[in-house]
Amino acid sequence: MIGVVIGDIAGSTFEFNNTDDYNFPLFARGSDYTDDTICSVAVADAILSGKSYQESLHAWCNKYPDPKGAYGGSFSRWIMSSKPKPYNSFGNGAAMRVGPVGWAFEAESIVAAEAQKSAECTHNHPEGIKGAVAVAKAIFMLRTTKDKNSLSDIIAMYDGYKRPKRGVFDVTCQGCVPLALDIIMQSRNFEDAIRLAVSYGGDTDTVGAIVGAMAEAIYDVPSNLREMAFAMLPDEMKVVVSEFEAKYNA
Repeated sequence: MIGVVIGDIAGSTFEFNNTDDYNFPLFARGSDYTDDTICSVAVADAILSGKSYQESLHAWCNKYPDPKGAYGGSFSRWIMSSKPKPYNSFGNGAAMRVGPVGWAFEAESIVAAEAQKSAECTHNHPEGIKGAVAVAKAIFMLRTTKDKNSLSDIIAMYDGYKRPKRGVFDVTCQGCVPLALDIIMQSRNFEDAIRLAVSYGGDTDTVGAIVGAMAEAIYDVPSNLREMAFAMLPDEMKVVVSEFEAKYNA
């Protein structure tokens, strides 16, 4: 799941200051993990510990209440609530945190069911659930087939959807997920995928995180990028990432 972290960190500096330079510095000054990493770690921890996705997300996000770039307004209120309930969101948060689900389960039907569970505790709008399911299934297909053509049915889920124009800040699943799928299909290797995602502009940390999650499933992750991203995480996140990768990414 280090692909999520790398994409998130690489895009973090450019979220509100987009670049169209493909050769941008991958870990630019001021780069850091954001809510994308925190929520992905929470989902991974839920899978490892057997906690519900809601319980784990609520606990981890309360531990880290002020990430770089901040949480969305509705999600912030969900975090602060003592009795959090889903709020019918179709935001891209459902898709950016689902990466671990695509690695942890060994049947497409189970991956889809778990992706829905991971989304609907907050993002229970049909488009929010659809985005989570699409990304998790894409990761599952890429890691099991190592063939980008295996995504054809998933891409077909978004026939008729228009991806956002370059530099347009679109935080919806229906904008970000088809864009991320398109970037994966264009990509040549892991670093190329991250560079294509971030230099496209818009919500760069989240698109980077979604693309990074999928890219890790089909490409080798360069060891220097892995080490640099891992070093930027708090120790308790390092523990979850290490345990999850030891169990599911081996």
